[in-house]
Amino acid sequence: MLKNLPLFPLNTVLFPEGLLPLRVFESRYLDMVSESLRSESCFGICLIREGKEVGEPAECHTIGTFAHIIDWGQDEDGVLRITVKGGRRFQIIEKRLRPNGLLEGDVEVMDENEDEELPVEFHLLSDLLRQIAEKFDLSHLTGPEKYLDAGWVSCRLAELLPLDLDEKQALLETDDPLQRLAQIQSLLQMLNPEQ
Repeated sequence: MLKNLPLFPLNTVLFPEGLLPLRVFESRYLDMVSESLRSESCFGICLIREGKEVGEPAECHTIGTFAHIIDWGQDEDGVLRITVKGGRRFQIIEKRLRPNGLLEGDVEVMDENEDEELPVEFHLLSDLLRQIAEKFDLSHLTGPEKYLDAGWVSCRLAELLPLDLDEKQALLETDDPLQRLAQIQSLLQMLNPEQ
């Protein structure tokens, strides 16, 4: 169990290996980013279940993703810009508030089915991801070997497809990448029923 992980409740879902640009301006989150940079540690990103990103601490889902800062800078208006990369998933066992209003939790790291090869029945999903990457010039989605990794393909599609946040959270909470791909396939059929 990892204790006292700083938590950042957001209206977005971060998936393992995903990239997420953020603008940070509230003092509790500036403190969190400063601590993270100073100690080269991570924090946790969780989807908000109830509440808002700004102001009173929001109630968040119990499954989230470790966020590692890979780039940072400051805008002219003084707002801190960071880019984080998703690490492993975690489950919050217990949470509490720090005196500065920052949420923190004791978390269990979740097991991942890593390096599971993409079965033939999901190759169309891999092709779809490749087309999205080319059309929108997503340079971070390079590396042809990744397109045969079931976990990587399922996470990239889950973050890129126009799904609502509850669907994205359900996909994040799914342990088996093949099950996640099957869920994405059925969500795509609901998005495009003529197919």
